Amino acid sequence: MRLREPRAPEQPELNLTSLIDVVLLLLIFFMLTTTFVRPSQIAIRLPEASGVAPPSVPLDELEISVTARGEYRVNGRALVDNRASTLEAAIRKVTPDVRAGRVTLSADAAASHQSVVTAMDVAGRLGFAEVRITTVRGQAGD
Repeated sequence: MRLREPRAPEQPELNLTSLIDVVLLLLIFFMLTTTFVRPSQIAIRLPEASGVAPPSVPLDELEISVTARGEYRVNGRALVDNRASTLEAAIRKVTPDVRAGRVTLSADAAASHQSVVTAMDVAGRLGFAEVRITTVRGQAGD
């Protein structure tokens, strides 16, 4: 009778390639689905000016006011609508009386950011390089 010699059990071979693939795919999945903090969702409190009263705007400068409803006023005169093209036409009409390059922007606290940015953009396109933004004096108790 011929008996076979017992063979040593084979060592199992671990293939890590598929495990690494799965781990990398999970890493990519979690990186893509992670929620990031959006700056637009951060609650901020805008600063108020304090100290000396702001100087009054000279008559030879352009003043753009933005109301809470997003309406524009150029040197105190209301415009017929809230479009950027109307604001641009009103500024062009007033521009010969205004010293080039200087504009004061007064916006209501409840005015939308888009309305203020639109006014700044229109003024910038028309060549106004110096933009001053007015504020109100804060309460002493704040």
